[in-house]
Amino acid sequence: MKKLIIFLTILFLLPHLVEAKKVLVIEVNGPITAGTLELFKSSLEKAEEIDAEALLVTLDTPGGGLAETLEIVKLIDRTDIPIISYVHPTGATAWSAGTIILISSHVAAMSPNTVIGSAQPAALSAQGIAPINESKIINALTTLVAEKARLHKRNETAAVAFIKENLNLNPEQAKKMNVIEFISPSIENLLNQTNGMHLSSIKKTLNTKNAEIIRFNPSLRIQFLNLITNPMLASILLILGIYALIFGFSSPGFGSEIAGVVLIALGLLGLGFNVNLIAIFLLAFGVVLLLIELHTPGFGVLGAAGIIATIIGSILLVPTSFPRYFISREFQNAMIASVIVPSVVFGIFLAFALYKVVKIRRKKPAIGELIGDIAKVTERINPKNNGYVEYKGEIWQASSNKKIEKGTEVIITEKKGPILIVDSKISRKNRKS
Repeated sequence: MKKLIIFLTILFLLPHLVEAKKVLVIEVNGPITAGTLELFKSSLEKAEEIDAEALLVTLDTPGGGLAETLEIVKLIDRTDIPIISYVHPTGATAWSAGTIILISSHVAAMSPNTVIGSAQPAALSAQGIAPINESKIINALTTLVAEKARLHKRNETAAVAFIKENLNLNPEQAKKMNVIEFISPSIENLLNQTNGMHLSSIKKTLNTKNAEIIRFNPSLRIQFLNLITNPMLASILLILGIYALIFGFSSPGFGSEIAGVVLIALGLLGLGFNVNLIAIFLLAFGVVLLLIELHTPGFGVLGAAGIIATIIGSILLVPTSFPRYFISREFQNAMIASVIVPSVVFGIFLAFALYKVVKIRRKKPAIGELIGDIAKVTERINPKNNGYVEYKGEIWQASSNKKIEKGTEVIITEKKGPILIVDSKISRKNRKS
């Protein structure tokens, strides 16, 4: 009986003694951009840090940059962490770049009433978006997706048709054609389905049943990149920047030209320019503006623009992911703070200094305040010899066209260099009457 009780107790406690598996989840919503690439890099580092069983990527995208897509595919190829790509939620699409990422993942799944396909590359032209039919590019892409399909034991013919024929499939068609492995209504259901699946490409068997789901929170840099690298917003920023430059060069002042430079830099970033180069440019541009501000009289337009450019450059330049063996997440957060906080603090200091400068410039001159004030004669004044007066505790040399005795209160009428010109209060009153 005792042995039975011990056995049942151990059997009951065993699930609680075994640490629950974790699955990290990221959301890819909207176009595939440099921000998406940074999201993948950072989430993979986080998955390694928490020893996640898998990284689950929910896809709802119209497609995006080819260069960023190929970099994401390389990340999937080089990681030992299983990547589960899941077109989700219901009604979502994973067209073009999204389809290539799905095919390249270790596990591919779709929610009901979703669509994948239309993966022929396209380019922006003067007539709008035009499909690319150049054989060099098409052949390279079809060979790539066919190899990824073969690697993960999927339909190579369908993979090629996504590019050459703009094939589109719903979940049932994709499952029947062996493009995906699972159709699932929810993340929890999908993880139960993938449990026990053996991934021959990385020689690992998934243990995802009842796994703890951890949602990945992107850093400030990734959120900013996702916003700024949206192609539509990038195009608007570029156009606004060009018009701001034109307006600035056609009228005096620095505000429009500076805004134009910053907007064009952000627009180029969104259209695919290197993030680090743009960040370094904005940092350098901001520092130059701040140095000019320190030597230029004005109301802080250059300084404010310099602060904004420096802060944006700081956010873009801070790395968001490091190998786990290289640096800790805590140190990464400290590094981010050490870059951004000084920029903000210096900006506040500069704003305070500019406020003081403006206040001093608006202050009435001391000479203007002297005129009309009352002083007291401390040494007799006459037309031939200057005397002295006391004004607000200070002794000034004074002159007048009449005799004024010591102890008499006088009115300051003028200042010539270090000498005050005064008149007696009595004579001033008589003159007025």
